[in-house]
Amino acid sequence: MKNKLVIEATPTIRRKVHRYLRERILSGQVNPNERLVETRIAQEIGTSRTPVREALHSLEMEGLIESIPRVGYKVKPISGDEAAEIYEIRCLIEVLAIRWAMERGKEKLLKALRANIDLAQERLAAGDLGAMVDLDAQFHETIARLSGGKRLLELAQTLSRHALRYRLQGLYGPGSAERALRGHKGILAAIEGGDDADIKATVVSHLAQFKEDAYRDIAEKQREKKR
Repeated sequence: MKNKLVIEATPTIRRKVHRYLRERILSGQVNPNERLVETRIAQEIGTSRTPVREALHSLEMEGLIESIPRVGYKVKPISGDEAAEIYEIRCLIEVLAIRWAMERGKEKLLKALRANIDLAQERLAAGDLGAMVDLDAQFHETIARLSGGKRLLELAQTLSRHALRYRLQGLYGPGSAERALRGHKGILAAIEGGDDADIKATVVSHLAQFKEDAYRDIAEKQREKKR
């Protein structure tokens, strides 16, 4: 890592370190299978080892890195099989979550999703793709949260963490953020219409874009290795 980040000793230092490392992994500045050494990272960004250790643990929980006994951590390689599995499960979970959320309060759901889409449009116009990644995750988590299903929400959040890497890679691709936003608008319109079949078809179509973008990124990385 060549770029250095100067962080003041504040109560939010762990979150700052976590965000810094996460962005470097997701943007491809840290390569798959590259080792992450706690002491080296702390020295490079000018902080103590404790917040780095906590940030690395959080990244492991998100599925971005994996622990190597007596060595430390390494960045997990992206996998087409994992992307496909995440896609299939998310389709089932999201359709169920929408149905439950509509039963509990359709207007509340619509209001929350409209607010998310409005903010996403603003950030996209400003070219803030980092914010788009967070807002994309929030859109789907809002549906799960308003479903009222505690276990459903836990499962959706777990899937979201595992999908994070693929989602960011996809949203940084040409036109991908715009396609994701159109997908969210499509889901909103389907919920407004209230037709179960239309909702399911729209969700499946939107999440299929996630899988396609993931596959495209994996294929590109494989071509780069062969060069």
